[in-house]
Amino acid sequence: MPNILIINGHQPYPFSEGRLNRSYVDRAKSFFEVRGDRVRVTEVAKGYDIEAEVENHQWADVVFVQFPVNWMGTPWSLKKYQDEVFTAGMDGRLCQGDGRTAENPKTNYGTGGALEGTKYMLSVTFNAPKKAFDDEAEWFFRGASVDDLLFPFHQNMRFFGVDQLPTFAAFDVMKNPEIEADFERFDTHLQQAL
Repeated sequence: MPNILIINGHQPYPFSEGRLNRSYVDRAKSFFEVRGDRVRVTEVAKGYDIEAEVENHQWADVVFVQFPVNWMGTPWSLKKYQDEVFTAGMDGRLCQGDGRTAENPKTNYGTGGALEGTKYMLSVTFNAPKKAFDDEAEWFFRGASVDDLLFPFHQNMRFFGVDQLPTFAAFDVMKNPEIEADFERFDTHLQQAL
């Protein structure tokens, strides 16, 4: 039975209470529990214990992170979580330094991760439409993909030696939502990726 850490990174705003991201967290939790996996859930906006979260990352076989993309990245409270939890884990629990050695200080940066064998999946919601991505004719992202946009998050996980699973994205969730179709895609995504 794998250990699954689910992180709800939604930051509530007056125009966005977080119901959609919570629904994805609930669906993921149900999916994992039905499989017989052990599940822990952290809702970042409600607070967390830094040491317990470092331990959660060490415990997890899969880290599932759900969040809305805010200003082309993670919500501020999820970034704060990363800054606090990941920094605390740099004492050897999440990584052994940055991978370089005194004998060879210019190579192997980012190879000190202590979580080899762990996997992670990002599940994100966007106000942007799907067509805004992967299309060089689109002005804003200029052909960039969702994963290109989320590159800093991916690199943070790579720094700890965690392997990436395919990212799920729901698009246009505020202006042209297709919630039921997105939930069906999400369920299929989980079944195929895990």
